[in-house]
Parts: sequence; structure tokens; C-alpha cells
Amino acid sequence: MKGLMLSAKWEPRPDYKVSEFEKTTGKAITGSSIWRHPKLEIKEVEDPKPGPDDVLIRVKACGICGSDIHFYETDDEGYILYPGLTKFPTIIGHEFSGVVEEVGENVKYLKPGDMVTSEEMIWCGYCTPCRNGFPNHCVNLEEIGFTIPGAMAEYIVVGAKYCWKIDAIAERYGDEEKAFEAGALVEPTSVAYNGIFERGGGFRPGAYVVVYGTGPIGLAAIALSKAAGAAKVIAFELSEVRRKLAKKLGADYVYNPLEVTPHEVVMELTNGEGADMHIEAAGAPHKTVLEMEKSLAINGKIVQIGRAAQRVPMYLEALQVRRSQVFGAQGHSGHAIFPSVIRLMAAGLVDMTPIITSRFPLDKALDALEKATKREDGKIMIKM
Repeated sequence: MKGLMLSAKWEPRPDYKVSEFEKTTGKAITGSSIWRHPKLEIKEVEDPKPGPDDVLIRVKACGICGSDIHFYETDDEGYILYPGLTKFPTIIGHEFSGVVEEVGENVKYLKPGDMVTSEEMIWCGYCTPCRNGFPNHCVNLEEIGFTIPGAMAEYIVVGAKYCWKIDAIAERYGDEEKAFEAGALVEPTSVAYNGIFERGGGFRPGAYVVVYGTGPIGLAAIALSKAAGAAKVIAFELSEVRRKLAKKLGADYVYNPLEVTPHEVVMELTNGEGADMHIEAAGAPHKTVLEMEKSLAINGKIVQIGRAAQRVPMYLEALQVRRSQVFGAQGHSGHAIFPSVIRLMAAGLVDMTPIITSRFPLDKALDALEKATKREDGKIMIKM
């Protein structure tokens, strides 16, 4: 089969101390400090074979994520920009849907022909965090398209327990192709859901919500916030294309942060009360958090979803005086997140398909990645 393979050179930065875990597993905990000179190419590889607890999925659609772009882009020294868990070489891609082609002998829940999507976080279920109900923080974590083969390929093997049927989405759209595209958007939407509702604890209907960065995660945060009854959703985004998408997904106000002072705008639009929830989906907390601090409502929340390998100074007095909290959010597994997002999509309360602005065949996946670096699209979809 064909797949988009990423390889890179293991070359830790001089000031980076490689842990015993990294030496033993070959996984980089902080990818941007180890992997250098990435190379992406369409390669022919052996068809994957499912084990007894696995399913073989024929991939129908796979979205390009910001993390995929950060594999492709490098800093001035040639290191990848993605700061998280990684192991190369591997096929990239983790936002996908497809059709079950074959099931392992122990699989009872799924059968050939089922339309499915899948979690990206491959949690073990046995370590202490997993047993305590925190699968996104599994100590034995594997990640599809990060440490194990991903979905920018014709086929992928996934453990059956990570897969979710999307029949209800197909019924809603009445079109298989659109259903597969919507199914490929369940994963990024679930990342936003985890940040807002599971980690951040949600908000009361009628709340004011601010979203910084309207890439796919930020756009999902907008759609989810409106579905949950936010009275006003205010968004900040550099890209004109994405600003228009933010309005389409339900944002009441959208601004270019270079043309306004965000905290002043938020305070004006909330009549001086501040926003109840601030969602960082830009991956630029060194710029956004400073604005959030100055526009927190009493009991306001900051939810960090965007990834950034940098420290951010915070004025803790603001958190104390405003009775505010900061939440870190990673992943999308557990807590009924995937089925809840699928239900929202099937009910028509959340429709993420308008964010798809470009489609490419697998053979043109490199062109798609290059286009993605321009940040002119909402979501670029690879269609198999």
C-alpha cells in the first residue's frame, strides 16, 4: 500500500538531556529537541495485518492537523517544531475515518463494512493513570501518526477498542462521502470538547467565551461553545480565511489581533465583566495569555489546548483577585468524549464540514502539506 512516511534524524540538541525512557524506547518526549531534518515522501509499504484484537480499516478521509505541519516545518537549526511525543520513521496522519475491511478473531463489536472513526491516543488501560480514569495521560501511550503508523495511507490497523461507529453521522448527512469527511473531523472536535467540557469544566449557558486561534481546534471550540449555549463567542485570528470560517461556525465577533488590543475588545463586548472562558487554540500562549489575564471574568477560566514548547510568565495576582483558574488539556479519549461529539454531529448541533476548504488525493499529500504551511485553509482533507 501507499503511505506518507516521515523520517528524521535523531540528533538531540546540545543542551537537551535525553532521558532513559527516550534512550530505551526511541521515543522523543520533546520532539522539537531531538528530531532534525525531517523528510516526507510517499512510499510503498507492506499492507498491515490485524492482530486478534484489531481491525483493518480502509481509510476514506484523513485531515491534516497542525501537528502534521509542525513535523514538516523546522526551526533555523532544522529541528521539527512539534514539541510532543514522537517516534520516527512512521506514516503520519491521525484525523481519519474509513471502512472496516477485516476484524481480528476476538473482535465482537465491529464487522467488515462498518463505517468508523478512531481515537488517536492509544492508551494501554493498565497503567495507573489509565486505571484512575486518565487515558490521555497513559504512561505507555502510543499515538497514531506520531509514534505508530498513521492514516495518510490506504489502510491502517487499529485496536477495536479505540474505534467508534459513525452510522448516525451517515444517517444525518445522507451521503457517504460527506459522512466520511465529518467522521474525520470527530478527532479534532473531540480535542476541543475535552478542553472545554472535561478539563475546563464547561460553562453555564449564557456565558461569554473567547477563542484565540481559529484553526480546526479553535473552530471546533466555537461550534461547541455555541451548541452549549454561549451568549457571545469572540474570536481572534490572523488569517482572513479563517476569520470568515469562524463567523460561519458561529462566532459572534471575530478580529485580527494585530489590528486591535484583544483584552480591550473583550472587556468592551462584555460590558466590563470579562469572559467566563478563554480558550487558547493558537499555540502562542506567550502572546495570548497576557491578553486573557486582563479580561478574566470573576471565576473565569483559561483553557490551554494549543501546543507550544515555551514558558509563559503569568501574573498570579490576577488569578487570585479574579478567582480564576488555568487548565491544561491534552487529547480526547475517555469521559464519553468521542460518542458525545458523534451525537452532536448526528443531531445537527455541530457541523464541522464547512471548515474543509481543500481536498487532495493521497498521491498529492506533499502538495497538501505545502499548502497547509500557508495557513490559508480551515481544514485540508486527504481523500483516498
